[in-house]
Amino acid sequence: MLSVNNLDVRFGDKILFKDLSIQIYRGNRIGLVGVNGAGKSTLLKTMAGLEHTEDGVVSQSRHFTIGYLAQESAELFAEHSLKKDAESAFAHLIDLQTELDDIHDEMARGGDPQSPEFQEMVERQGEIMYRLEGSDIYTLDGKIERVLLGLGFSREDMEKPVCSFSGGWQMRLKLAKILLEEPSLLLLDEPTNHLDLASLTWVEKFLKNYSGSLLLISHDRMFLDKTTEITWELSFGKINVYKGNYSWYLTEREERRAIERGAWNNQQAKIKQTMKFVDRFRSKATKARQVQSRVKQLEKMERVELSEEESSIHFHFPPAPPSGRDVLIVEGLSKSFGGKKVFSNVNLLFSRGDKIAVVGVNGAGKSTLLKILAGQIKSDSGDLRFGSNVRMTYFGQHQAQELSPELTVLDTMALSGEDLTITAQRSLLGAFLFRGEAVEKKVEVLSGGEKSRLALAKMIAIPANCMLLDEPTNHLDMSSQDVLQEAMNQYDGTIVVVSHNRYFLDGFVNKVLEVRDGHITMHEGTVAEYLRWKEEQETAGVQAEKNKAGQSSGGDKSAAVSRNDRREQKREEAKQRQERSRRAGKWLRQLEDAEEKVEKLEKEKEELEILMADPKLYNDQQKWNEVSMQYEECKLRLKRNYGCWEQAQEKIDGIDSELGLNLNQAE
Repeated sequence: MLSVNNLDVRFGDKILFKDLSIQIYRGNRIGLVGVNGAGKSTLLKTMAGLEHTEDGVVSQSRHFTIGYLAQESAELFAEHSLKKDAESAFAHLIDLQTELDDIHDEMARGGDPQSPEFQEMVERQGEIMYRLEGSDIYTLDGKIERVLLGLGFSREDMEKPVCSFSGGWQMRLKLAKILLEEPSLLLLDEPTNHLDLASLTWVEKFLKNYSGSLLLISHDRMFLDKTTEITWELSFGKINVYKGNYSWYLTEREERRAIERGAWNNQQAKIKQTMKFVDRFRSKATKARQVQSRVKQLEKMERVELSEEESSIHFHFPPAPPSGRDVLIVEGLSKSFGGKKVFSNVNLLFSRGDKIAVVGVNGAGKSTLLKILAGQIKSDSGDLRFGSNVRMTYFGQHQAQELSPELTVLDTMALSGEDLTITAQRSLLGAFLFRGEAVEKKVEVLSGGEKSRLALAKMIAIPANCMLLDEPTNHLDMSSQDVLQEAMNQYDGTIVVVSHNRYFLDGFVNKVLEVRDGHITMHEGTVAEYLRWKEEQETAGVQAEKNKAGQSSGGDKSAAVSRNDRREQKREEAKQRQERSRRAGKWLRQLEDAEEKVEKLEKEKEELEILMADPKLYNDQQKWNEVSMQYEECKLRLKRNYGCWEQAQEKIDGIDSELGLNLNQAE
């Protein structure tokens, strides 16, 4: 378990965290959400030990390890190979093997077997041997290759130097090393930023089967839904816990905020009424005591705070000018770079109203295809023909970075090429959250999200009936993604979009264009339907390989050996469980009892807090006193049971360590 206790962090006048306390238990799968600037990344860094805190603010159980992936990190310039760098994830196992070899050498030199030192060596030898046996140290090569291939690297990449890979691929390597380490807790800050659809799906499956705990930040709603079971909302320096994934959180949040707004309105009415009394009788000596009492009540009152809400863009695409039925005809399209074929002999037809997602692994040629269609680069051969009255607009993957840094936001919009009035320009910019003096900001001082919004606004200023977009959701928060998704759904023109955000795409696309191994194939339906089809194809292929392998080998004999191995393994595991149960039974019972009590008390505390937020309670002083006493007693009992839980967990961890047990297997 990891605990954060009474964390306070300020940046100037801004309170980032205020007396924040939270716990992560074994097996928790948590999504961390909140408005931009709420402190999500800072909280992850604090848990990872990268932000300074007072002693005791962050504490963790014995044998608890943490793996942290930052949103961005420095580029690697290592000359050694990709595979060699990935092997460093197992440095602790290699150190254990070295220690074991040293123990064997020391024991071989002789010594008194009855001495405490010799006995200690024997115990350490057994512990290390058990940990190495359970770690698959002798099959590391296969494990490393599985993870690297899953994250999109090829077998040809394994011996390439790390420094030859781009920043995005180096981030994948860093993620691979963290996954290979298999820490007790994964702290992942926007892990999907540099992943394509295939590697994203692989990471999703990996995390679903991960035995440790998980805390992640992501702007990919479907990724959060598929990998998390608890949602932490960071707001006003405090954590609100929702026991469900992101979609469940959205529904529950609206219900909670309705209650919160009601409590806030009631409290404001009470404050207003009290202030009227104070102002009315402040000068009357006969009412001095009552006035002073009311003032003290206001001072002691715990104010209800409304949760922070992130501003989101709001717009609709202008009506698409009418075009012919055939929007774009592609015949015999081919492209190569440096002798390497990207794709060849591509034939496609884009029709009016088509909304097409372009998918494929990074480097397959998705962006290249879009740039050729947009006239940004030339093909080696082939023909492109636009239909009648087609007006096209293009949003490139790096469009936001290509804005002129010395221009202001308003100047950038003025140079969009359209004859918009100043009022119309300001109105459009306001829809993308550039209001008031913000339109006078220079592009060079804008954040990544602000640049993306400006680039989108600039594109929308140009009426078009065919839009080509490359990763339009980069740097957009989820609420802005939802608005863009709805606008695309309502748009009556043709859309061709490259994106790995499945939830975003499934809101409007009706076709999927797969770019793979130099070929381009069109599939009817949504991205979800395409992925299901692809999974069925892969499953059928794997089954065919298994059937083929089974026919060519002594299947029955190997199966019998495998069954015997499993029986022996189960017998050994049963012995371990019996010994653990005998020694740790008392503490396991205390742990379970404490967990049940904590769950009940947390629920009771939440109910009391809702009750205390009701302004009607203030009118009944006796009832208020009773509820207040119950609340204080509940907090005391909760603290006591948390202490019992920690004591029991520490004892169990100690016993597991003495037995040399793998904690996840033990439980």
